[in-house]
Amino acid sequence: MLTDSPWLLIRLVNEPPLPDTQITAEFDEEGRVGGSSGCNSYGTSYTVDGNLIEFGEEMIGTLMACPDPVMEQERAYLEVLGAAATFEIVDDELTLFDPNENALARYQAVSQDLAGTSWEVISYNTGTQAVTSVIIGTEITAEFSEDGTLSGNASCNQYSATYETDGDTISIGPAVMTEIFCSEPEGVMDQESRYLAALETAEIYKVQGLNMEMRTSEGSLVASFKRIENP
Repeated sequence: MLTDSPWLLIRLVNEPPLPDTQITAEFDEEGRVGGSSGCNSYGTSYTVDGNLIEFGEEMIGTLMACPDPVMEQERAYLEVLGAAATFEIVDDELTLFDPNENALARYQAVSQDLAGTSWEVISYNTGTQAVTSVIIGTEITAEFSEDGTLSGNASCNQYSATYETDGDTISIGPAVMTEIFCSEPEGVMDQESRYLAALETAEIYKVQGLNMEMRTSEGSLVASFKRIENP
């Protein structure tokens, strides 16, 4: 069951994660676990035997620097993994315990269901073998309805398209949109058309915590998103 879903940390030794940070864990069937440790990405091995769990001593990760409180949280989280001895999964929550059965970390399963979720686009594929951030002062959104409609703001105009998901695959149909012309900021109309064209190339998606990526079947990034928690 560890491999059924990505996991989002909701408690670290009984404290919630710092605001605007997210810590995740994704276990694969080959004995590897990785995710975001709040600032950097991390990865290590793991073994399980019944409800016993042990994480590898060798930890790999990126080397970004973040504000001191975030770095301290990251160190505490990685130390918790080293101290974990058992685990328990109840409903959609995973808890790691130390040898004395004290709760070290609690996670919530991350649903991959898009229906009823809303997202802000962070970056998108320009169609020229490049990925770019959204122009400052503009907003691109994506709202996935229960009836298979994807809609939102494409920067200037409102758009709507159909979507279908099956497991981790997704297909998005051609978009229809309003016909407003925006002259500012520079490049906004080009951004709009490139984003909508990129959506049609999406074939795989993955939700990790508050983030989501869509990619082509070859692995090229189509767009990255951040969840809008209260649209």
